[in-house]
Order: sequence, then structure tokens, then C-alpha cells
Amino acid sequence: MSLTGASDRSVPATKIEITVSCRNLLDLDTFSKSDPMVVLFTQTRASQEWREFGRTEVIDNTLNPDFLRKFVLDYFFEEKQNLRFDVYNVDSKTNISKPKDFLGQAFLALGEVIGGQGSRVERPLTGIPGKKCGTILLTAEELSNCRDIATMQLCANKLDKKDFFGKSDPFLVFYRSNEDGTFTICHKTEVVKNTLNPVWQPFTIPVRALCNGDYDRTVKIDVYDWDRDGSHDFIGEFTTSYRELTKAQSQFTVYEVLNPRKKCKKKKYVNSGTVCLSFSQVTLLSFTVDSEFTFVDYIKGGTQLNFTVAIDFTASNGNPLQPTSLHYMSPYQLSAYAMALKAVGEIIQDYDSDKLFPAYGFGAKVPPEGRISHQFPLNNNSEDPNCAGIEGVLESYFQSLRTVQLYGPTYFAPVINQVARAAAKVSDGSQYYVLLIITDGVISDMTQTKEAIVSFVPFRDYIDRSGNQVLSMARLAKDVLAEIPEQLLSYMRTHDIQPRPAPSASPSPPSLQP
Repeated sequence: MSLTGASDRSVPATKIEITVSCRNLLDLDTFSKSDPMVVLFTQTRASQEWREFGRTEVIDNTLNPDFLRKFVLDYFFEEKQNLRFDVYNVDSKTNISKPKDFLGQAFLALGEVIGGQGSRVERPLTGIPGKKCGTILLTAEELSNCRDIATMQLCANKLDKKDFFGKSDPFLVFYRSNEDGTFTICHKTEVVKNTLNPVWQPFTIPVRALCNGDYDRTVKIDVYDWDRDGSHDFIGEFTTSYRELTKAQSQFTVYEVLNPRKKCKKKKYVNSGTVCLSFSQVTLLSFTVDSEFTFVDYIKGGTQLNFTVAIDFTASNGNPLQPTSLHYMSPYQLSAYAMALKAVGEIIQDYDSDKLFPAYGFGAKVPPEGRISHQFPLNNNSEDPNCAGIEGVLESYFQSLRTVQLYGPTYFAPVINQVARAAAKVSDGSQYYVLLIITDGVISDMTQTKEAIVSFVPFRDYIDRSGNQVLSMARLAKDVLAEIPEQLLSYMRTHDIQPRPAPSASPSPPSLQP
């Protein structure tokens, strides 16, 4: 179970790659099929304007394109990232802004794609009245090839002697190749003193540092003799790749260390020694790669976020009929509580497949007896407190405001314990429980609840004085939800739960046309 709170830390964005396909597009060309292209627009949080993010390539003469060009987006769980996909028929003589070239569009959030089964969704294309525009298929994949960490150990044999009064003091320098043919240093071993047959200590290195996720990218290793003054003597070099290095898990891999200068000068030059390679944390014969699982891995494997809401109905919130109350609903906008619930709920609902959310109130006198309750279902159904979607939660909340009497005190423990009991029944990582408590902050049982609370987000800090409620609620949702991915990962690590394999996708209809 988790209670959401604010985060002051800066978390790097997860990179998500979106692959796009379409099926059964409209045919706008007279003598051939359409030449489709997809344009992705993202919505700015501040102004809600749509801005073009990128375009796929144009595929000629097909109604069922599978686009090669991908969209790579920064993904933030705590934000609702709205996307718009416009599909056009393109030829070199037309502008895609012309209505006659429009093939349809789809609106959805990035979270919907990631939260779909196997992180795949199919949506109908709309926008042309009276026409069936076909569908768009979207697949989300985290750019995750670079999350592995390799552990390796190397030794060398019969290296060149470089020191006059002793043997060499060898060390290794690793470089990964760049696309322009240059090399970037990525690791340096320790120096092993006074030997031509060194054995270096095992070390770990992120695969992204070694090859940036490209398993066939060239990795160059230079061998040097260490000198105190920094003018290290070059012994030789060899090249390999991550894919080749991994073969050492089953056998020794021996590389010749070559010095290009010696090879050019001496006809009988063979090499400057050999480097024996094995990967291990314990012995010379094993190879280990540890994967760092991410929030997306668990969601893609089917982990559901079970979202529960608890709303404060104590008298300290003020008379709901007065504008000073956090429950006040004016004819022109939602109450402060309703806005907070809508902002957070619309994001988190994308990660719950059944969209059924238990919703409770606390601190009110409830009918018919007028007893004080610290855990009453907003839908007045104690057997099934689930509400259908965030709109269902809001509807039940509005109904409760009309039927209960705000009272007190403010006790969190009953609703926390209720959600904790439900969470304790699921220990396989298939579900993760999130409890959102919306309150005015006057807590009567802080001693009983403070250990369970991560932190509070003061709503008043998110009231935009300029009246831009959309912006202020987006900021509120971001800070409330920012901690959830790391909390989920911490729970999974603590309980040694790995993400399950992503479920197989239902096969797409075959492309019958070129």
C-alpha cells in the first residue's frame, strides 16, 4: 500500500518508443491506394495547445502501413501526456494541411498505450463524418537495452616488458566506438604492479556505457604500462564487441594484443602478449548480467494499480454551501476537492484495467441513524464500494455531499487499515495499492497514521492566482503521483518480485494490400 506525496527530487525521464501501424485506411487516390503518413502532436501543459512532435515516413500505395520511423517520447508517470495522431495521404504536390488529404485522427494519453495489454492499443480513426476511417495501432516499448550491468574479469599473459629495472605495470583502458568513428573512454582497470601476466580484479560496467545498447558496436581495449609521471607506455590493443564478450560465459576467450607500430616495423612481429577473458563475480568461468527493472516493466507485465480514494467530510472543511468551503461547488467550476480528485484520478485510471475504484468518506454523520463514520462508501453500498471510473467517483462524492452531515473528528486509521488489509491479500506483484486521501490537513489520529504517510501535498500551493485551473491541477497531479513509480519498485525489490513477461498480443489483421 502507498499513500502518495510530493517529491522534490529530479527524476530523469524514461524514454518510450512508439511504433505506429494503421489498418483499413481510406483510399483517396484515384489510380492507386493512399500514400499515408502519421503526424504526432503533443499537448503543452500550460496552454493546452497542440504542437507537432514528429512525423513518420510516407509509405506509398498502401492502406495498411507499418511505419519504420518511431516516435521517442519522455515518459512521466505523474503527468497526463495527451497525444494526437493525425493520418494524411501525401504526395509531392500537395500540402498535408489540405482537408482533402486528411485520413483521420486519434486522441489518447501516453499512459493508455503503456497501460494497454502488452503496452499495445488499437483505436479507431475519426474526424471524417459518415466515413469509417480504419484504425491506428500503437505499441509502446521502453528503450531498455541499456539497463543491464555486466561483470567481468580479465587476465593477460606474456605482455611486453616496458620497465628498465623491472617488469611492466599493466592496466587496461576500455573505449566504446561512436557513430563518427571516434572512441569514448568508458572504463579503466586498476594497475597491477611488476608483472607480465597480470590478473585484474573483477569489475562491473553498465552495458549502456560499454556499447550504448548496441551489442555489435566495436569495443576497443588498450593495454598500457603505468608510469608514475603519467607518460604511460602503450603496449598494444585489441577490439571486440559486447556480443563477443558474452561468449566467455562458456569458454575462455583469448585476444592477441597488437601494437600497430611494431607490426609495421618488424617483419617477424607476432604480438605484444595475449589477454585471457572471462566474466564473473566469483570465478573466471562465469558470466553475469543483472537487469535493473523499471516501473514500465511491471506495468507491461500486467501489474495493476488499485486506486482507492478517501475524502474528508469533517466540519473543519466549512459549509459546502459557502464559497470558503473546500467542498463548495460553484455554477462555474468544480470544488477544490473535486478538482484534485479529477486531476489525479484521470492519470492513474489508465493503469487499472477494470476502472473500478473504491471510494470512501470519513468524519461525517451518515443516514439514516446519523452515526459518525470514519469509513463510509461514497456510493452508499457497503458490500461493493467500487465506483465506475473517476466520473463515477465524482458522482458518488456529489451525492454524499447532499446526504451526509459534515462532522468530525478526522481519523485516517480506519480507511488506511481497510486498504492495507486488501493489499496484504495480494503478494505476487500482480496488484499494487495506492490510497489517495484528500483532506484539509487537520488530523486527529496522527500518531496512528504518521508511519504510513509519505508526505502531504498542500492544495493551497497549487491554486493558480491567474485562474488557470488546468495548469494548477496538472502541477498538483504531478507532485502527488511523482513518488509512485519508485515506491512500487522499492516494494518489488524488497519482496524479490520480478516483472512477469508481457502477455502475447492478439495478432493484427494481416495486411492484404501492399
